[in-house]
Amino acid sequence: MLSDKAGEVGRLIGQSAEYQALKRANEALKDEAPLVAALRRMDGLRDEAQQMIARGEQPTEAMEQELEQLLGAVQANTLYQRMLAANENFEKLMVQVNQWIGEGIQRGATSSIITLG
Repeated sequence: MLSDKAGEVGRLIGQSAEYQALKRANEALKDEAPLVAALRRMDGLRDEAQQMIARGEQPTEAMEQELEQLLGAVQANTLYQRMLAANENFEKLMVQVNQWIGEGIQRGATSSIITLG
């Protein structure tokens, strides 16, 4: 019974406007090759900087400047902004779902009705 209810919640989340908007935003982002390349380069620079710091070295100024330029370009991209907004809205939905589940757990823990499922 619990797995059925969880599956139903998952199905409803998958059909939610928030999830559908996030899915569309991510699909649109995949088709934007320059943006994807910039995001990958940013990840590479961050990884490289973390490795340097772990070795006790400082990232170079050129690395920092490139990262700032890439960040500015990415943040100015409307597709990226749309993806961020969709992600934030979906995260808010999931926080609410978790709150509802928590409230259900509390009600269930205090209920004297025993269900077999």
